Amino acid sequence: MLQQILTLVIFTNLLFSMPLYAEKLHSAPVEIFIRDDVYEDYQKFVAGRDVLTVTDFHSPFMRRDVADMVLLQQALALGGFQRKFLYLPGKVNFRNTKMLETGELLLSFDTYWLSDAKALKDKVLISSAVIKKGQYLAGIYTSPNNHKVFSLKKLADLKELSAVSTPKWHTDWQTMSALPLKQLVREDEWLSQARMVHMQWVDFMLMPFVNSKNGEYKLEQIQLKLVPGVAVLLNDSRHFVVSKNHPAGAEAYAALQRGLAALEKNGRMQQLYRQAGFLVDQNQYKVLNPDIKSKP
Repeated sequence: MLQQILTLVIFTNLLFSMPLYAEKLHSAPVEIFIRDDVYEDYQKFVAGRDVLTVTDFHSPFMRRDVADMVLLQQALALGGFQRKFLYLPGKVNFRNTKMLETGELLLSFDTYWLSDAKALKDKVLISSAVIKKGQYLAGIYTSPNNHKVFSLKKLADLKELSAVSTPKWHTDWQTMSALPLKQLVREDEWLSQARMVHMQWVDFMLMPFVNSKNGEYKLEQIQLKLVPGVAVLLNDSRHFVVSKNHPAGAEAYAALQRGLAALEKNGRMQQLYRQAGFLVDQNQYKVLNPDIKSKP
């Protein structure tokens, strides 16, 4: 009889504690692993403000991946996702993809090329496009002291230059492999790529346009500068990805899609990327590879 009473007490306690545990779990912050240099610029840009109230992206600390972070949070909130995020910055890059696949990471705060996202389609949900195909022009960035790169005016001039990228970014690598480069060097870590260009071990890398009047990009000891007047088209769309295996994956994805649709409808999405300096007037640049638009 005593054993039955104890069993009943334990069962009753479990029955009443389960909703409390579920509520606590649902309200707990979602851990997000993020590259430390991106997080540093994000903090400088937000500067203590509520990120959901930010309406102007003009800032020397703004860049495409910071714009992605802000846009994603605003879209999720607009779509009804109320969870908070706990950022865990560090030297992370492609490790995030594995964590998305296993469900350790809810979503990526950095958008993916559609070609890269499709390779993960069994493990992730792919959002609607935030950057549409044909919109993404990349700038050519080099060391401020690498004077020969600044004479670049046409496609044939690339024959004298080396560049760096990674096949892990399918669209970037495919595009650069089609350029008539002297050499294309593989380096999988973005920070190492930037350092190689800064040290003039390679001549240039492709980067999103940044919100800088003189085209300079600085990160710690690394200094890069935009080659004016020219650009390379990366002919793919960019999307957020959400893990199918994370407990909050379906909820976050549904909210994200609702929020992105609203931001697209009212024109805020394009406005923010333009203010961030990322979406540029294509008529002001000579696109070195315009024929890529005609390819699938």
